[in-house]
Amino acid sequence: MKKVLVLGAGLVARPLVRHLLEVPEIEVTVASRTVSKAEKLIDGHPDGTAIPLDVKDDEALRKLVAEHDLTISLLPYIHHEQVARHCLEYGKDLINTSYVQPALQAMSDEVERAGLLFLNECGLDPGIDHMAAMKIIDEVRKQGGKVTGFRSYCGGLPAPEHNDNPLGYKFSWSPSGVLLAGRNAAKYLEDGKLVDIPGEELFDHHWEMTIGDLELEAYPNRDSMPYQELYGLDDATTMFRGTLRYPGWSVMMRNLVKIGYLTDEVHEEMSGKTYRDLIAGLAGVPGEDLEAELADSLGIAADSETMKRFEWLGLLTDRPLDPDSPLKPIEQLGSLMVDQMAYKEGEKDMVVQHHEFDIEVDGRKELRTSTLFDFGVPHGDSSMSRTVSLPAAMAAKLMVQGRIAAKGVKIPVEPEIYEPILTELETLGIEFVEKTTSR
Repeated sequence: MKKVLVLGAGLVARPLVRHLLEVPEIEVTVASRTVSKAEKLIDGHPDGTAIPLDVKDDEALRKLVAEHDLTISLLPYIHHEQVARHCLEYGKDLINTSYVQPALQAMSDEVERAGLLFLNECGLDPGIDHMAAMKIIDEVRKQGGKVTGFRSYCGGLPAPEHNDNPLGYKFSWSPSGVLLAGRNAAKYLEDGKLVDIPGEELFDHHWEMTIGDLELEAYPNRDSMPYQELYGLDDATTMFRGTLRYPGWSVMMRNLVKIGYLTDEVHEEMSGKTYRDLIAGLAGVPGEDLEAELADSLGIAADSETMKRFEWLGLLTDRPLDPDSPLKPIEQLGSLMVDQMAYKEGEKDMVVQHHEFDIEVDGRKELRTSTLFDFGVPHGDSSMSRTVSLPAAMAAKLMVQGRIAAKGVKIPVEPEIYEPILTELETLGIEFVEKTTSR
């Protein structure tokens, strides 16, 4: 039996744990600060063990890593380096679903010399996006063609029938990740021109697009440029990775950025105050006629959709600030969002991923698209939890079975990794539809 350690029992963990427990040759240990969450995931399975772990207890973490053949970290990214160093110390393979951190990338030669594989970015985005992209890129190469442009979009959204709030978005867990991502700078290549966007201007760059029957909007996602080399797209004059939302999100977020809601500066002067006080203070307006003053400071109409969204969310109300959250604008905003924008029991989420390839092959120009729509199960697993965690579970299975030869710090862009994972995802209904049209 191979022993797999899963660190973290959060909302994406269940599909991964249940999938691994279906593999006869794998024993699974789930370690969580809240052991009851781990026990719920194991659900009495004879090949599963739930144990308490606080990752601040470095010695306990080290001991657990040493006792297992493979570690899957579903912890926040700030812990990945700590986990990786223990895996390297004890000669253990590692999987996570997060972007490769510079500290981990710096370990690559050492990891490779040790005969280990640290597989990063093995979730949804990043993860499935790499796999679906490389499948087509490698097919085009085999045909003797080349990819001259690549655009990739992904978003986790409420299913259309449950898209019923003014912001067009809902949360299954803490909004902090979504809000923090709103501060990221972005970089991409468009028709040979490098576009560099500072974090504070991210939401100034958005556009609407139709995918299937859905009207959505897209905005840039981080730095797309490293993937030009990782995907081997030397001929590409366009290289873009973007995030999808329902229309209206970017305008609202742009105005939240202008006000200062995505900052994490502590405002002790707001102790005991209200959300109305906070937005007036951040915007630097007296607050005597707040709605008019705020709209004027933002250069928008007092009856604009953005102001209506602010009102609906509760930013303009006399509701007291959350005493259980730090007095930081981003934390107080997140507290309101998770309260107002949570999925209700039985509601479904949706994952949309869409890739566009400009292709030249045999003297022809083509546009090839690859599109995934996946929906959560009412009263069951969300689409986000399935699409984030199942690729990692499938990779773990391949690794303990010795079916991946790659060593070092990697992402899933090699056929021995992405082909079996995409094939198995299809058996679970997580499948891309591909179309080709002439240009």
